[in-house]
Amino acid sequence: MTTSIKRMPGWAKVVSAFVLVLVVLFAGLRLAVLPGLRDVFGTETHDRSGPTLLKSIQDMSRYDAASGNFQVVVDLEKDAKYLPDAIRGTRTLYVGAGTVDAYVDLGHLGEKDVTVDKDRTSATLHLPHAALGKPALDPDHSYAVSKQRGLIDRIGDIFSGNPNDERAVQRLAAKHIGAAAKDSRLTARAEENTTGMLEGLLRSLGFEEVTVTYGA
Repeated sequence: MTTSIKRMPGWAKVVSAFVLVLVVLFAGLRLAVLPGLRDVFGTETHDRSGPTLLKSIQDMSRYDAASGNFQVVVDLEKDAKYLPDAIRGTRTLYVGAGTVDAYVDLGHLGEKDVTVDKDRTSATLHLPHAALGKPALDPDHSYAVSKQRGLIDRIGDIFSGNPNDERAVQRLAAKHIGAAAKDSRLTARAEENTTGMLEGLLRSLGFEEVTVTYGA
């Protein structure tokens, strides 16, 4: 006597696998909500960073006299020339917040830049104009609002070592913040603050008249 074994149809295998996945998911959810078991299936974060190495030390010879806080919304879109956006293309909406410092360089002052009368009651200082430092983005207040990617870009993200790379929008945000700082009164404010600082310092040393000028 022969016994025949019926093979399970292909569609039945797919349904069985789907049901099995659902059972595992629901079981995991129930375990997660049971008291005392949440920590068992939770994750922990461990900082195993190496020691911080001091690369170099630079002497500072500038007076940071003012700092501006800026925010910009970057809308960066990259399109393929002959493909629709749904197939190839990216669009990122990014909020960039950062600061720009304005400073006066005091490290190159010569004897001709500082004049003191013989009674040491009057002093004249000639300083270079205030300059702007590099924009510094604040990672705690900068974030991506939305990211849209075409199908090819999504597939590429799977094999990318850094799929959430935001360096392009960060560089663009820093560029816009730097441009906004140039159009602001940040350098003028820095010169006003530097003048006030020097006047207070020299008057505390006995000078009655202090003149501060700026130029190349």
